Amino acid sequence: MPAEASKKTVLVTGFGPFGSHNVNASWVAVQELEKQWSIKGVDLAIQEIPVEYDAVFKMVPDLWEEVKPCLVIHVGVSGIASKLTLEQQAHNDGYNKKDVKGACPERNCCVNGANNCIASDIDMQKVCDEINESAIDVKSIVSEDPGRYLCDFSYFVSLNIDKSRSAFIHVPPLEQPYSANQLAEGLQAAITAMLKQVS
Repeated sequence: MPAEASKKTVLVTGFGPFGSHNVNASWVAVQELEKQWSIKGVDLAIQEIPVEYDAVFKMVPDLWEEVKPCLVIHVGVSGIASKLTLEQQAHNDGYNKKDVKGACPERNCCVNGANNCIASDIDMQKVCDEINESAIDVKSIVSEDPGRYLCDFSYFVSLNIDKSRSAFIHVPPLEQPYSANQLAEGLQAAITAMLKQVS
């Protein structure tokens, strides 16, 4: 089998602008990750996603189908984060905050008939420990509440597709305290740790 055929692909998404985030740190960090990418034997696919429920609901399953990733990581920005924040789970309901088009999902729900909450099979505490014990200058924590907005929503869509290969990481706004370069280093460290659990 040629080497290319056996290559795995990691899909990483970031979000477009919303609210006060005219430049979304998540997408900046993901683009920087693409420049730095150095995980041998693994390809990287990246995609910007608009902060719209309908777009997420359509785009995320399409990306799973097109890319056939071994791991999916959605990245979002959190104004209250000061570290890389690894989300362990996502929620199906309570989506009453309007997206950039002024819309909420029907019944404030993500996937009709799905569980109220789905946790990733990836042990985020293990990932967190690996990041914090590494030589990089970025620290991380684990969270169980991605915030009932597009971040939580996108994560739930992916967890509902395959909870063994889905993750979500919140990054702080740029320079609060990390540069795009440092955020990308942190993302790569997180992905390296996650790949040990999914492959």
